[in-house]
Amino acid sequence: MTTPAVAVRPPRSRSGPLLGLLAWLLGLLFFVPVGWMVLTSLHSESDAASNPPAFAAPLTLDGYREFFGASSGASPWPPLLNSVTASVASTLIVLALAIPAAYALAVKPVQKWTDVLFFFLSTKMLPVVAALLPLYLIAQTAGLLDNIWLLVILYTSMNLPIAVWMMRSFLAEVPVAILEAAELDGARLPAVLRRVILPITAPGIAATALICFIFSWNEMLFARVLTGVVAGTAPVFLTSFVTSQGLFLAKVCAAATVISLPVLAAGFAAQDKLVQGLSLGAVK
Repeated sequence: MTTPAVAVRPPRSRSGPLLGLLAWLLGLLFFVPVGWMVLTSLHSESDAASNPPAFAAPLTLDGYREFFGASSGASPWPPLLNSVTASVASTLIVLALAIPAAYALAVKPVQKWTDVLFFFLSTKMLPVVAALLPLYLIAQTAGLLDNIWLLVILYTSMNLPIAVWMMRSFLAEVPVAILEAAELDGARLPAVLRRVILPITAPGIAATALICFIFSWNEMLFARVLTGVVAGTAPVFLTSFVTSQGLFLAKVCAAATVISLPVLAAGFAAQDKLVQGLSLGAVK
């Protein structure tokens, strides 16, 4: 007579709660600067500049009123719209160029594709400051200074190498059998990209788009030097709160909080896609 098999539970790891606590502590550690910025934005200038900090100081929205031009009349909407235009347009162009390039490097690899990837990576080895003066002279000659489309072109060239590398790693995980089945059914390259590649790599595309959007939204050096009144972006507008009269902490923190909201909202909305995309190819 055989005895029924009894399921044996694996021993519970004692390090699980400790690792969870450590993860929470690290998360709170990264959140402290953001929380401090939001709290400072809700204080008056005198309370924000106090030393030691006044944690229990009365809360006020004066910093946000100043950001929206309650006393100065300077509206933040044109710089915010410029940032949205430059970030969204450059991200869409980057995806339109990076996906076919990554397809050629991963699914249908061209000859010496490793050299091509190294060439893309080598474009990031030059410091941005070293190319600033030539870019300024080119933009001045072409009449593109203080033009939002100049930033779109620069942000596209800035993010394209990163996007190609990311999308290449995502497309390398697509099963070849699915692509061969689509080709046997008579699907051509545009149909394969639209109906097979895009649905499978949607998390990777979302992760790439979010990272390119964040890089474009936070970029300030090009926008500071190559724009002025018309095409100034949100980070450039943020520097206007640092004046010769001093650093107004409450206003700066209020402006930084508002300018950070689009990136935080995009990251929160696409967090599941971001995690899936960045974990593609990982050992499960």
